Amino acid sequence: MSDQNETIDNLKKQNDNLQMQLDQRNELIAKQKKKIDRLKDIEKSYNAIQNSTGWRIVSFPGRVYEKSFSKKKSSRRGIFKVGMYIKALNINNIKFVLSAYKKGGIEQVKREFRDFERRTDNYQFGTLTDLLLLDVIENRPFEKYDKLKFPEYDSPTVSIIIPVYNQFEYTYNCLSTILSNSWGVQYEVIIADDVSTDYTTRLSEIAENINIVRNSENQRFLKNCNNAAKHAKGKYILFLNNDTQVQQGWLKSLVDLIERDDKIGMVGSKLVYPDGTLQEAGGIIWGDGHAWNYGNGKNPLLPEFNYVKEADYISGASIMIRTDLWKEIGGFDELFAPAYCEDSDLAFEVRKHGYKVMYQPESLVVHFEGKSNGTDTSTGIKKYQVENSEKLKQKWAEEFKKQSQTESDLFHARDRSHGKKTILVVDHYAPEFDKDAGSKTTWQYLQMFISQGYNVKFIGDNFARKEPYSTALEQIGIEILYGPWYRDHYEDWIRDNQENIDFVYLNRPHITEKYIDFIRDNTNIKCIYYGHDLHFLRIGREYELSGDTKLKKEAEEWKKKELDIMHKADISYYPSQIEIDEIHKIDPSIKAKAITAYVYESFREKKNLDFAVRKDILFVGGFGHPPNEDAVNWFATEIWPDVRKELGISFHIVGSKATPRIEKLSGKDGIILEGFVSEERLMELYDTCKLVVVPLRYGAGVKGKVIEALYYGAPMVTTSVGTEGIPDVEDIIEVADDAKQFANMVISLYNDNARLSEISDKYSKYVRDHHSIDAVWNIIKEDFE
Repeated sequence: MSDQNETIDNLKKQNDNLQMQLDQRNELIAKQKKKIDRLKDIEKSYNAIQNSTGWRIVSFPGRVYEKSFSKKKSSRRGIFKVGMYIKALNINNIKFVLSAYKKGGIEQVKREFRDFERRTDNYQFGTLTDLLLLDVIENRPFEKYDKLKFPEYDSPTVSIIIPVYNQFEYTYNCLSTILSNSWGVQYEVIIADDVSTDYTTRLSEIAENINIVRNSENQRFLKNCNNAAKHAKGKYILFLNNDTQVQQGWLKSLVDLIERDDKIGMVGSKLVYPDGTLQEAGGIIWGDGHAWNYGNGKNPLLPEFNYVKEADYISGASIMIRTDLWKEIGGFDELFAPAYCEDSDLAFEVRKHGYKVMYQPESLVVHFEGKSNGTDTSTGIKKYQVENSEKLKQKWAEEFKKQSQTESDLFHARDRSHGKKTILVVDHYAPEFDKDAGSKTTWQYLQMFISQGYNVKFIGDNFARKEPYSTALEQIGIEILYGPWYRDHYEDWIRDNQENIDFVYLNRPHITEKYIDFIRDNTNIKCIYYGHDLHFLRIGREYELSGDTKLKKEAEEWKKKELDIMHKADISYYPSQIEIDEIHKIDPSIKAKAITAYVYESFREKKNLDFAVRKDILFVGGFGHPPNEDAVNWFATEIWPDVRKELGISFHIVGSKATPRIEKLSGKDGIILEGFVSEERLMELYDTCKLVVVPLRYGAGVKGKVIEALYYGAPMVTTSVGTEGIPDVEDIIEVADDAKQFANMVISLYNDNARLSEISDKYSKYVRDHHSIDAVWNIIKEDFE
């Protein structure tokens, strides 16, 4: 009976915690709705002004001027720039120019001016305006504070330790934001009270379910943290300054990152000031020991501050470390007591123990810097900042020799990429990996480059962010060059950084032709070109099928364009040997290689092999690719009627950008147009449908939808076009090119559950043997050495 009561109590506790999290989310939604309403009011006011008679009269001269001088770079902007340059004529900037000239002549001056312009041109990204901040109200009566009830967990994932000494208002606001913005993670809060004398002594009266560790005498920051950490129950310990206000998702993003890789030992947040400017995007320690809060004072929305990366250190305002690693290291080194440089020292200790220190831009924390100890380094506890910097240099003298030695090496210093080779990947946009096979290939190769230890930069030719795809790249450690500045100055950026870029990996002919001449003529960077498929071969086959002479002309144009690119590239990749043979028929001198188009880091361990309970047929493929439209239409009109008549099942069509021709099929004779679906829904369809069909009649290269079906272990029937370029699959994939033969094969296979199960196992083995990272990398690694 006691066990039942304990179970009931635990369930009640879990229910209370879930209800509390729901209340927090609802409160957050309410705040956001208020903000949206305010923005709507501002927009109404703006529209009212623009539509007013007064505004039309006042703005008339300006509109005339714009029409009269509507050049790309207006005279007005030119005059404005001249004024800015005159304003910039001061002794510090003159020294800056002279220093740049001494380092590398006029070209170095130009490079540094371009870099300066890019970093100060903040308007292009807007500003960080969506911070949710609580007002700091001094001398508020204690009775005016609302109670804070934190969730209670027996085994928290994270122990949040907040060292405090007075400053109750800041501590209270910090706790309030933790309560509102830490959903999705089980955590505990430990207040390390270093003998405060203000309302902090009454904190337990208004904050439920937190652990207050109060010292008997003042230990000051470092020892206070070490002492409080002894009480932590979490898998991770997170030190958080009390003069911070955390933002939405700050904690979950840290946990997600550290749990992604066993070799990550410590992670830290992006720190911003209350006005929205950047305090730090990871720290840099140079070879002579001086440190940078990287990005300090800049716009936190700039691309270089928004990708996951290694850092020399993370400022201790918000850092999270594995608890077992913390114990192994022995906590903060008391050599640095009472405070300062202990966070930098801890980062070096983490690396000494074989782990990485990582910066997580998705974890946004506002830091009211200076509220704890001021900013004057000549008095008080702040003076230890100078003393401890010397201690740090002495302790880690040998490690400092391995650091970037000069500030001119910022390219590598900001993400600890010295010693790594850099690959610049160019494609039409951030790969939409769940929408089309080409994007999926780009995405998988980007992941492989990262896994092989390369420093990867990415240019999407639209120079735009699109979610969730851009964030997905940044979260695996790839810097994306986006925004108007990069759109207008990408050539300058490549030229300025050519000594740091080892390879350019160019995708697709229509994108590559824009970049390859500039790179070949102005740099010594090795150019690797991936065509995705041989366009002239695919379109030529479509012409043979349709007889449309326009397609013949188009194929000839693509042939000229693609061969021109191949002659300029150091090596060209295509996904099948058939394409390579076609190229070498035309010109044997072209250096080209067949590569494996799809690569997987992990493989499915659990599959539904009970085909007796599975039902229906599935097609997967985006309709922005014309062969897919032809395939589905051919199957639906010439094959499906016989299959439907015999089996009485449904046909599910998955794919983005459905054409009117495909949309007309929906709802007829058991045809279900699913359209674009989530990854979860796609997996569900692969696991519940009995059979996949890939009825392609033309195309070129390896077909992503075929490899994907192999990966999911989903038995399929396809055509000879579908299996083209996939080595050694004749024994495991059913192939039919005639409509009647295709229908009969579908019907026969659909009714043979034992054979379906056997095929699924063969598919899984094939993918492991041919599409693992090691298997794919072995084909191309010599080109990246």
